[in-house]
Amino acid sequence: MKKRVTIVKYGMGNVDSVKRAVEECGGSAVISNKNSDLESATHIILPGVGNFKNGMERLESDNLISLLHNQIIDGKKPFLGICLGMQLLAQKGWEGGEKLGLGWVQGEIKRFIPNEQDTRIPHIGWNEVFFENENPLFKGIASGKDFYFVHSYHFVGCKKTEVIGYTPYCGSFISAVNKDNIFGVQFHPEKSQKIGFQLIRNFLDIGE
Repeated sequence: MKKRVTIVKYGMGNVDSVKRAVEECGGSAVISNKNSDLESATHIILPGVGNFKNGMERLESDNLISLLHNQIIDGKKPFLGICLGMQLLAQKGWEGGEKLGLGWVQGEIKRFIPNEQDTRIPHIGWNEVFFENENPLFKGIASGKDFYFVHSYHFVGCKKTEVIGYTPYCGSFISAVNKDNIFGVQFHPEKSQKIGFQLIRNFLDIGE
């Protein structure tokens, strides 16, 4: 059965490229902020590019927080947060000013502090993701493969058991998390070519 994916529409990010990637990976996808589309979905993706504070304010203004909570926390539907979508899972973020996040994953979102003079912020480009724990999201993907990143802020303070990927930049940062049915990746699988599409297919297989 083809998976029905609702990509959350809240005015933040590259929703069209995520939709195309899902469809190329065999799912059907709709970009929406309607409760009916969230209810009918088998999987939910929250993409995003931009500012943490603005992202949370957009979710609040569209009354999406309670709708997402109903489907993901109560309904246990597989959920994938991409880039800003992963960051919004945190308890708090500091980009744009202090702002509470969804609070679904322990931790905060803080700006990179360069550890060397030539370390560039934002972190843009291809970089490795090394797996901390075996996880179905990375099925068939070797640890240390490159994914595509664009960000200046990152997750800190996660529970070790909820971290599934690290990336060597500014020392090392958390690049993938998983708590129950909730997954988050700091990189953009939809821009990460073959290896990113494998990850999307893996996500669509979760919950079968």
